[in-house]
Amino acid sequence: MRELDGTDRVGLGWRPELAAGVFAHADRIDLVEVIADDHFRASRAQLRALRTLSAQVPVVLHGVSLGLASTEAVDERRLEGVARVVGEVQPELWSEHLAFVRGGRVEIGHLAAPPRTAETVEGTARNVARARAVVGTAPLLENVASLVDPLGDRSEADWIADTAAAADVDLLLDLHNLYANARNFGFDAASFLERVPLARVRMVHLSGGRWITAAGGAHRLLDDHLHDVPDAVYALLVELGRRAPHPLTVILERDGEYPRMEALLAQLDRARAALAEGRQARVETAPPAGRQPAPRDAALPERALARLYLDGALRHRLGPDTKGVARDLALTPAQAGALARLDRGDLELAAQSFARKRDGRHACQSIRPGLRHSRGPG
Repeated sequence: MRELDGTDRVGLGWRPELAAGVFAHADRIDLVEVIADDHFRASRAQLRALRTLSAQVPVVLHGVSLGLASTEAVDERRLEGVARVVGEVQPELWSEHLAFVRGGRVEIGHLAAPPRTAETVEGTARNVARARAVVGTAPLLENVASLVDPLGDRSEADWIADTAAAADVDLLLDLHNLYANARNFGFDAASFLERVPLARVRMVHLSGGRWITAAGGAHRLLDDHLHDVPDAVYALLVELGRRAPHPLTVILERDGEYPRMEALLAQLDRARAALAEGRQARVETAPPAGRQPAPRDAALPERALARLYLDGALRHRLGPDTKGVARDLALTPAQAGALARLDRGDLELAAQSFARKRDGRHACQSIRPGLRHSRGPG
């Protein structure tokens, strides 16, 4: 793979709908990010088109379906798909999510936040090692947004730091995912930056989302990549620019409801300005702060979360028959306690979001098999 250069860069997620605008304004777009999964079954002609693109503008690849952050082994066929695309395109780097997409042989069809436990740290490290062996290089790993707190024995920041160290990988920090989780689960996003190893952060994602309402009336921020980047996310980029000790590559993600190209270019310019503002006020970064104590000592296993996301009847029984659901899921007493603490409104919102993403993916595949993959929060 080609080496990253030594300056901050700002680019755009490659989408067919934006192709004409990207080529017309290539002088204002430093690089593009291509979804690797869209090309797993691409023809030779389609791969030649990607090579042509990479000859005109720097390209990075982004994966959305490996499910590396899991105690279950990564799917070998999907790894081989990544290896094929990486081999053909020769990108500067590739990335994937700190998410699981299947549990107990149940396919969620969506990026789900894993339980934050020692077991998922170890499972992710094993899967990254396998990815490194098959693809030839390890991916950057990206934090994901979630509508459900997956529980665990450590905070999200500590879990990410532990996972990056165990897998010996660098990170892709999605600032809207960070902002959404901070708003949804009540922590300070700026403090999060003090707890993760910024020396490992090489790339940044920016995107937007919308507020949705749970059954009980609580509001949750959904990362949907269909809206402009909010002011608070640019503020986090300024803060990251102050603290990150090395150049960053920033990608603006947009998956639909595209504005005029000039509006997207204006967001790229604003991202450059935010980085420049942070660089001017750069501070010496200290090592990540001490571990943040987590109030919980148990989490639901991935297999249980996967079934809950897909089984509406099982979710409906939570509350009136939580103990029975725990028995059906073969949970330990500690895991049953975690089930009782799970927010049912958040769970239902997540399940509905996952179902919409699966339906959208199937609709795309019926038109262009193998060329479009659904993205969920993250």
